[in-house]
Amino acid sequence: MKIYTRTGDDGTTGLYGGVRVPKDDPRVEAYGTVDETNAALGLARAAGLPPEVEAVLATAQSTLFDVGAALATPSDRANAAATVGEDDVALLEGAIDVLEARLAPLQTFVLPGGTEAAARLHVARTVCRRAERLVVALARRAPVAPAIVRWLNRLSDLLFVQARYANHVAKVPDVPWVG
Repeated sequence: MKIYTRTGDDGTTGLYGGVRVPKDDPRVEAYGTVDETNAALGLARAAGLPPEVEAVLATAQSTLFDVGAALATPSDRANAAATVGEDDVALLEGAIDVLEARLAPLQTFVLPGGTEAAARLHVARTVCRRAERLVVALARRAPVAPAIVRWLNRLSDLLFVQARYANHVAKVPDVPWVG
C-alpha cells in the first residue's frame, strides 16, 4: 500500500466514512491538533520520564488516538467511532492526585523548564490546550462528546503536574515566574 493517494492534492481530506472536507475545516483542525498532542507526548516520552509518568502517558497516547478517530467521524456517524468517557476523565484525575500528593504546594506561577523532560511535558501541555480550544470551537458547530473536552482539559492539567514531578524526581527546582 502506498502512503500517498493524491486525493488530497485538491486541498480536501476524507473523514471517516468517506466524506470529503477542506483541510482547514474546524473538524480537521481539531483532530489534527489532537494528533499533534499525541506526537508531543511521544517526544516527551522519549526524554526518559519517571516510570509512573511513562505508564500514564502510554495510555493517554492510545486514548488520544481514540479522540482523534471520534473527531474525524462526521456527526451523523458518531456512534461508529471510539470515544472517551467519564471513566477516562477519572483516571486522569486519579493520576493527578497521586503526583500532586508527592509535590510541594505551588507558591507561585512556574515557567516551562527545569529538566528537558519537564520542558517537553510543558510543550505537550500547551499543544493539548490548543487542541482543547479547537474542540470547544468545533463543539459549537457540531456534536462533540462532552467527555472529550473534559478529558483534554484534564490531560493538560496532568501534563503540568507531570512536568513538576519530573523536575522533582530529578531534584531540579521548577522555574518560578518573577513578575
